[in-house]
Amino acid sequence: MAQPVVGGRAVARSSGLEGMTVLSVVMPAHDEEALIAGAVRAIASAEIDLIVVVNGCTDATAERAREAGVPLRVIELSDASKIRALNAGSAAAHVSPVAFVDADVTIAGADLITLAQRLAADPEAEVAAPTMRVLPSTSWWVRQYYKIWELTEYRTKGHIGSGVYMLTRRGRERISQFPDIIADDLFVQQHFALGERLTPTDLTFSVRAPGTLASLVKRNTRIAAGNQQFAQMFPELTPPPTATGARVILTTVWRRPTLWLGFVVYAWVYAAAHRGARRLRQRRLHVDWNRDDTTRSAQ
Repeated sequence: MAQPVVGGRAVARSSGLEGMTVLSVVMPAHDEEALIAGAVRAIASAEIDLIVVVNGCTDATAERAREAGVPLRVIELSDASKIRALNAGSAAAHVSPVAFVDADVTIAGADLITLAQRLAADPEAEVAAPTMRVLPSTSWWVRQYYKIWELTEYRTKGHIGSGVYMLTRRGRERISQFPDIIADDLFVQQHFALGERLTPTDLTFSVRAPGTLASLVKRNTRIAAGNQQFAQMFPELTPPPTATGARVILTTVWRRPTLWLGFVVYAWVYAAAHRGARRLRQRRLHVDWNRDDTTRSAQ
């Protein structure tokens, strides 16, 4: 049977799935009973093979997903491991491209379908991600931090990840297996050159900012630990350090006194997170799922 074609590239049809399935979505979920129904309802479509990989849950995440009333498959793993969930979901995905979507982000299925179509139409791109929008925190201090964070190169240099990324068939072949690593999104991003990344600004997904400064530091500590681990495990993929981004931020902040306090908050959070990450690495503590209940209770 000929494969269906989207945007000039062949898209595999999944056996056993009804209708024309144009992409797969893998959603790892650990103790997300409060969010999972809303997350899958936002994504579900007859054109999407939605796979929820419930891992190490002590709550009713699997039941809430099945009761959401939308077409999906649920895979249950006994261990709480995002990486094992990603690998299990990828192995079960029969349609490319495949989007990997965290359960605590908000994105519409229609936007994922549009992203898949654009990815198929771009002869160079092998990985894609919508633009991330951070919903404001209830904490004034956290909001000051994000005023500076919005100015960083992290937001503008072909960023892939932070909750959503999509791989073509060839992209999946390049990353056949996720290693046991904290920063799976960084691992994916650094396997592709800038010209191979599609990051449209008109397609977005949203995440909620932490509700307290302490939860922000905890989250950033995990990110920093993941970056340090990545640099140690994959030095050949780690970009060289640069002071350009810091200079741009300092120049911008210096000209805008209203950002001075935000810069102090940003610098303090950065330093605290990196100190915490070094302690975690030195003590060789396992870091995998890091729940932020302040973002869940706020929804």
